[in-house]
Amino acid sequence: MFDEKDMILEARHVTRRFPASNHRTLVACNDINLKLYKGKTLGLVGESGCGKSTFMRFLASLDTPTEGEIFFHGQDMTKMKGETLRQNRQKIQMVFQDPSASFNPKMKIRDIICEPLMNFGRIKKREKDAVARKYLKLVDLPGDFADRYPHNMSGGQRQRVAIARAIVLEPEIVVMDEATCALDVSVQKTIIELVVKLQKEKNIAIGFIAHDLGLIQSFAHQIAVMYLGNIVEVLPAEELNICARHPYTKALMGAIFDIHMDFSKKIASIESEAPSPLDVPAGCPFQDRCGHCEEICKRERPSLTELEPGHQVACHIFGKKGGKS
Repeated sequence: MFDEKDMILEARHVTRRFPASNHRTLVACNDINLKLYKGKTLGLVGESGCGKSTFMRFLASLDTPTEGEIFFHGQDMTKMKGETLRQNRQKIQMVFQDPSASFNPKMKIRDIICEPLMNFGRIKKREKDAVARKYLKLVDLPGDFADRYPHNMSGGQRQRVAIARAIVLEPEIVVMDEATCALDVSVQKTIIELVVKLQKEKNIAIGFIAHDLGLIQSFAHQIAVMYLGNIVEVLPAEELNICARHPYTKALMGAIFDIHMDFSKKIASIESEAPSPLDVPAGCPFQDRCGHCEEICKRERPSLTELEPGHQVACHIFGKKGGKS
């Protein structure tokens, strides 16, 4: 699907375990294998608590996996320490869900945007105003916003500032953690249009976390669907409507609200609740909510099987060529 020479990051067999009470273990990410490509967006979707944010935090070096490797330009980031790790952080930046929580309320927008550059000694103090105005313009905000404080701005404006701060170091990868979910739908659209524009201009790889499969499909190049710490399907975004095979992916698609949908038809829902991450069943993690569950699903956890280039499914039934559709 993508040219392998454009791959800049690869996660191999990434697993994260957290100790829990009564000597139990919570597996937030289970054997994750994903790639990021220059100028492309990987959308990671799934229900709350499935491990999306935990995985993306590894890419930004905000956490370390229990097992596995994450190669950035051939170097394993999980082994980096000290100054090497600090310098590498310039190349992978993150935009958080709530910009207000990641801003110092006592700092002006000028200082917020330029703080990363100052931390790495890449500009002098007298250059801050010009740099801040340049990047405010890049995210479609007036230059005089440099003199404002975060509380003097709307949610959408603050998120634009967060994007400006993320790209000011000219990173190769930007991770966006639910960066639009707290915004009005109309504002979401403008933020997504801004992200797409910046990606084209700067050839940035983007990892975008979302609950909304319809939103991520509108601009991502590849979609990875996650359930209880496991990747259950990976496919090109433009093929989602016609090629999705996993029952969970289809259930998420059925939950997409569209004003053009046929309201005479009942909206399909997933049966029962997801099990606790501390009590994931043996075999397929989706077995208790799947209408296609067979005996093998209760015994063996399915691995990702490639149906065709760029499309992988972790399902005993739908992961077989010629299987059900």
